[in-house]
Amino acid sequence: MVEVTVTPQSSLSDRPVQIRVRGLSPSQLVTLRAWLKDEHGERFQSRAFFHADGSGEVDPGNHAALGGSYSGVWPMGLFWFLQSDTLFRRLVKRDVAGSPFLVRLEVFNGIQLGTDPQEEPLASCEAERWYVGPGVQRVPIREGRVRGALFLPP
Repeated sequence: MVEVTVTPQSSLSDRPVQIRVRGLSPSQLVTLRAWLKDEHGERFQSRAFFHADGSGEVDPGNHAALGGSYSGVWPMGLFWFLQSDTLFRRLVKRDVAGSPFLVRLEVFNGIQLGTDPQEEPLASCEAERWYVGPGVQRVPIREGRVRGALFLPP
């Protein structure tokens, strides 16, 4: 049984997470895909192709991606290389304190190049990426022409 995990499942957006895929055949070629929808419903995604190691595992922090959105060893590459399905859109979080980005991670057999894979994933999981920690207070700033926000720790 194939399993993909993100540890920790809920974290701040600037904190590293560990992605692991287990239960693959040794040297199996797989596509690892990450995607999310922003607050406007725009989809952002990234993908990387891997060969499983001798024990049937993939760890982007130790195994080099063979291609896709990036190549080489990038532990956070699936998060860093998220791109919009629509040209010239940027990933921006407007409601930083109210909700996280929910990033869906999926594993597919072989190489999946399309924006919508034609087959069901072998495994999937979801990661929460928060922009503000628990207990942080957001204070809007409006003074003359200056606009901003002050974030106060708990």
